[in-house]
Amino acid sequence: MSRFDIFRESGNPMFNENKLKLGIFGPNVNNSCSMTLADTTFKPDFETNVKIAKMMEDAGYECIVPVARWRGFGGSSNFNGRCMETYTWAAAMAAVTEKIYLFCTSHVPTMHPIVASKMLSTIDDISKGRIGLNTVVGWFPKEMEMFSGKKMEHDKGYQYATEWMEVVLRMWSEQFFDHKGEFFEIKDGWQEPKPSQSPRPVLISAGTSTKGREYSARFSDFNFGYIESMEHATEWTNFMKKLAWEEYKREINTFTTGFVVCRPTEKEAKEFYNYYVREQGDWEVANIICDMFGIESSSNSAEFLTKARENFIGGWGGWSFVGTPEQVADEMIKLSKTGVSGTLVSFLDYMEEMPYFNENVLPLLEQAGVRNPIKEDSTITEPILNA
Repeated sequence: MSRFDIFRESGNPMFNENKLKLGIFGPNVNNSCSMTLADTTFKPDFETNVKIAKMMEDAGYECIVPVARWRGFGGSSNFNGRCMETYTWAAAMAAVTEKIYLFCTSHVPTMHPIVASKMLSTIDDISKGRIGLNTVVGWFPKEMEMFSGKKMEHDKGYQYATEWMEVVLRMWSEQFFDHKGEFFEIKDGWQEPKPSQSPRPVLISAGTSTKGREYSARFSDFNFGYIESMEHATEWTNFMKKLAWEEYKREINTFTTGFVVCRPTEKEAKEFYNYYVREQGDWEVANIICDMFGIESSSNSAEFLTKARENFIGGWGGWSFVGTPEQVADEMIKLSKTGVSGTLVSFLDYMEEMPYFNENVLPLLEQAGVRNPIKEDSTITEPILNA
């Protein structure tokens, strides 16, 4: 039986029968994924996050992926400057939810693997098998400088992440092991409890470079990434599946993200997009982030640069789902046909916009067969112990 088959048999939401899985991205940070000064009722606090999670569970979403952030990016909004730490966030959310799958996003240079493995096993017990791990090497220099060091050189960062993950996996599965590597030395490594879910917590990572994709192919169950077109989504998914199988004899899926502006008419959707992105967008922080990612004017057209910055302002560079319920659903159906397993979504105002999306878009996705009606018994009711 394959690893994916074990996940499915255990009732893990990330491996259910829905062709297009849905989650949300970044409800634990200010502005969530929208780099804008537009008015919103959204707050990155626990009370708001619980309300959002309850709406998601009622509607049948699969997961929540928080953003790990240690400081803001600046700009007028100081985008993501206020942030709930993701391990403690996940533990609290696990205690007040029943169905949704939760992830911890962890910058591996900021957390010793023994501490991370123990914390995740603890949250796994609290959640009854609903916690996963999103590993991030750490790419924001000012954040890494806060931890008495510099941002690691790219390839070295993935060497560190590889050894970090090897230690975590051994802590979850072995008793009394020694480890001596380039970055960690461990004597009599031991942990109880082990994770309750089988075969282990779901692993995701967002590497898109050669080293990042190799890391994902070796360890992750989902390679998280941004799509440039539907054709690119197909190519990326096929590439990752081939890489994981040929190099490591592993299965892997892909997951992306996008932002939603859904209104009764196309005119209303485009007007709201224009308001919060073009009129109220924090272009200063969009420029800061695009410069960090190397999206520079010297090598790209003015049209490309404007669109790239608009997508960052709209929702962290994700795919735009803007239009009527029919148009948004159609774009999501197209995404499902590429082979991508699912998408995280973000809204400027979750409390105001998510109910309309749930009531008007989700039924269309069910009619198209990419999502199934909610089953009352779909939750994981008991942890499944490792053999």
